Amino acid sequence: MTLFEQVSKDIVAAMKAKDKTALEALRNIKKVFIEAKTAPGANDTLEDAAAMKILQKLAKQGHDAADLYVSQNRQDLADAELAQVKVIESYLPQPMTEAEIEAAVKEIISQTGAGSIKEMGKVMGLASKQLAGKADGKTISDIVKKLLA
Repeated sequence: MTLFEQVSKDIVAAMKAKDKTALEALRNIKKVFIEAKTAPGANDTLEDAAAMKILQKLAKQGHDAADLYVSQNRQDLADAELAQVKVIESYLPQPMTEAEIEAAVKEIISQTGAGSIKEMGKVMGLASKQLAGKADGKTISDIVKKLLA
C-alpha cells in the first residue's frame, strides 16, 4: 500500500472516529499529494520517496508556524498546529539520533576519502541521499563540518 493509499484510508478512519485534528491534517496531506501527482511531468504517479519528502516539508512548515504562533503569544494556535504535525510525523520514519548520524557520516567520509572541508560537497551529496528522511540536512551539514574541520 502506497503512502497516498494509506492516507486516503486513514481519512475514512478519522471521519468515522470524528477526529477533527487528524482529519484536517490528513486532508491537507492528501491535497498536497494530489497536487504533486498532477504536476507537469509527474505522469499521475507519486512515489513513496517523493511522498516522504512532502511529509517532511509539511512537518517542518508546521513546526515553523507553531514557533511563529508562540512568538506572537498565540499558544492556542501553536497547540493546534503541533497536533497536526504529530499526525504528519506518524507517517515519517523515526529520526536518527545525533550519534547515529555521526557514525553514518564517518562511514561516508571513509568511503569518499574526504580529508578536508574542501571536499564537503562530495560528502554532503552522498550523506543527503543515504540519510534522506532519517535526518535533517542542517544536522547532517553541521556534523560533516565538525568532522572535516
